[in-house]
Amino acid sequence: MKKILIVDDEFQMRKLLKLYLQQENYQVEEAENGKEAYEKVSQKEFDLMILDVMMPLLDGWETIDQVRKISDIPVIMLTAKGSTQDKVTGLSRGADDYLVKPFDEAELMARVKALLRRTKSKAEEEMILHYKGVTLNFAAREVTYEKDKIPLTQTEFDLLEVLMNHKGKALSREQLVEQIWGIEFKGEDRTVDSHIRNLRDKLKAAGVDKSFIKTVWGIGYKID
Repeated sequence: MKKILIVDDEFQMRKLLKLYLQQENYQVEEAENGKEAYEKVSQKEFDLMILDVMMPLLDGWETIDQVRKISDIPVIMLTAKGSTQDKVTGLSRGADDYLVKPFDEAELMARVKALLRRTKSKAEEEMILHYKGVTLNFAAREVTYEKDKIPLTQTEFDLLEVLMNHKGKALSREQLVEQIWGIEFKGEDRTVDSHIRNLRDKLKAAGVDKSFIKTVWGIGYKID
C-alpha cells in the first residue's frame, strides 16, 4: 500500500485530503507544519508528499529545501496562489507538480496517481542507460557521471530518461508533458523548462558538458 504524507497547517484541509486518499486505499500520515514533515521524512519512508506553501515554522518553500537534502520523495505543492512565478518557484526548488487551491478532487487524484505510476513503473524495471559518461539506473533510481552520484528529483530523473531513450530526436514540450505527466495534465507546457533548467544545473555541477541537453528552438529539447 502506497504511503502518502499530507503537510498542511489547516486541520480541515488535512482531513479532507486524508478522506480523498483513503477512499483510494492509500495509507496516509499527517504533519501540521514543515518542521514535523521534515522529521517524519527523515524517520520513515513515504511514496509521495502533498505539501502546502503557507505554513508556520517552515513554509512550503523552506520545507522542500530541507527535504531535498535527505530525500527525493515525489512532491505535489498546494498553493492558494496561481501566479506563474509561484509555480516556477515550487518547481525550481524541487517540486514535481503543483495544484492551486481550491482544487477539484478528481484532478488531485489524477495527479497523485500519475506521479505514483511513474515511480512504480520505473522501480520495476531493471534497465541501465549509458551515454557520454552519464549512467541512468532504473532499479536503483540513480544517475551517475563517471561513478559520482547526481541527486535528481523524480521528475528530473524521468525527463532525463525520456531524453536518453530518444537520443538524436527533438522532443517538443507537449511530448515531454504527455510522457512525464500524462495527457490529463492541465498545467503549462513551460513547466518543462523549469525542470530542464534544474536538470542542466545539476548535470553541469557534476561535470557533465553543458551541451549534453540541447535546446531546439521552436520545438523543445534533445540529446544528440
